[in-house]
Amino acid sequence: MRMRTLLAAGAFFGVVLGSAGLVLKTPNHLNKLAGDDGEPTFALAPLSLGHPAAAAGLATHRIIHPGSRETDTADQGPAVISATEIIGPGETLAGVLARAGVTGADADAAMRAFTGAYDPRRLLPGQKIVVRFRAPQGGPDGPRTSAKPGTFMGFGFEPDFRHEIVVKRHADNSFTAAKEAKKVKRSLARVAAPITSSLYLAGEAQGLPANVLAELIRIYSWDVDFQRDIRAGDAFEVTYEEVRDEAGRLVHAGTVHFAALTLSGDRRPLYRFVTAEGDVDYFDDKGQGARKALMRTPIDGARLSSGFGKRRHPILGYTKMHRGVDFAASRGTPIYAAGDGVVSFAGRKGGYGNYINIRHNGRYHTAYAHMKGFARGISRGKRVRQGEVIGYVGTTGRSTGPHLHYEILVDGRQVNPLSVRMPSGRKLTGKELKRFLAAKDQMDLQFARLNDNQKADIQHDVADAR
Repeated sequence: MRMRTLLAAGAFFGVVLGSAGLVLKTPNHLNKLAGDDGEPTFALAPLSLGHPAAAAGLATHRIIHPGSRETDTADQGPAVISATEIIGPGETLAGVLARAGVTGADADAAMRAFTGAYDPRRLLPGQKIVVRFRAPQGGPDGPRTSAKPGTFMGFGFEPDFRHEIVVKRHADNSFTAAKEAKKVKRSLARVAAPITSSLYLAGEAQGLPANVLAELIRIYSWDVDFQRDIRAGDAFEVTYEEVRDEAGRLVHAGTVHFAALTLSGDRRPLYRFVTAEGDVDYFDDKGQGARKALMRTPIDGARLSSGFGKRRHPILGYTKMHRGVDFAASRGTPIYAAGDGVVSFAGRKGGYGNYINIRHNGRYHTAYAHMKGFARGISRGKRVRQGEVIGYVGTTGRSTGPHLHYEILVDGRQVNPLSVRMPSGRKLTGKELKRFLAAKDQMDLQFARLNDNQKADIQHDVADAR
């Protein structure tokens, strides 16, 4: 009930998608902005783009599932009660079981069995452990009124939506663990709708799952400025995979197979494609990769606080050229490498404070300033990959508050990161392009069978999301 309340609050207040998970924002953050041409644009600001990561659990709480309580019979004995425990930050499996009321000896035996099937060090905050007890004797109402949880019978853990690790107690009080495959049904669902204010609100109004919306934003974030490019009258469509269990309950939604944004009348489709090397990426209808060599926004959960161009310097007090863009964010917010490259400088640099410069090729460099500190291992000569954490937001050097100062340099000259034409990503050619175009035509036919402007569940043979 508590989690449903939190989710309902997120739907009411609006959600910003970022690397730390879901950040609640009030309706006051729905701003009407002006574009470069003076026309009004609409955005849920600030909107986080770029590097997605799993969110930590919003809360740690226990839920007793009424539906899991079995009827007492002479053969089965007392009812079984299930309690769902959510792993808290820094919490171990032993701590979760102790919180659920499992005694030391039983907990040790169950954990030894579990370790044989799954590494407990891989457990993450926010994941669930379903602990099962045989209710104490005392009549039909005994399990409801007893203060003791009863005999510990084991627990279950789902490492993913396809499997469950089941730990069981046996008659001799020993425990075993087994990884069991779950029976699931895959289908494709399509959502298409106009955008009246922001892409997030349009998707949320259509019931689009938050992780699907986050992926939709990510695959377009290379070319679309979601604070300035989205206008009333634009539209989106997305086809994604749903997975349901034997009871028809939705257990997973993700894997965007196709998407299209229509911005100012220009339709921009993207298709999911697995290359011959096994890489999964998104390409337009001509085989051009959506991913660019550099990211415009190498930080999540940040607000654009100062643009590129002349401004009155907040410390020096006179007008000077601001040769980068500033993203205001909380101290310690991770900063990502905007592209693959080699660190050419990492250290203190005058008014920049803690500063990193990355060489991406013969023409392009990116620079990051005012950082609190650098990520472990970041030093001159270090090779980094796009999206890798290189440092953390701070306020070192000539700075009035925590923010990232970000620059893109082309042939040694600073350019506006928000408007520069980014170096293109991968372009499919030859046999790979022919294979993609054939797959694209098949996907177009497949998606055409789905109902437009509403969600539809239709069984298909679709690629595994792994």
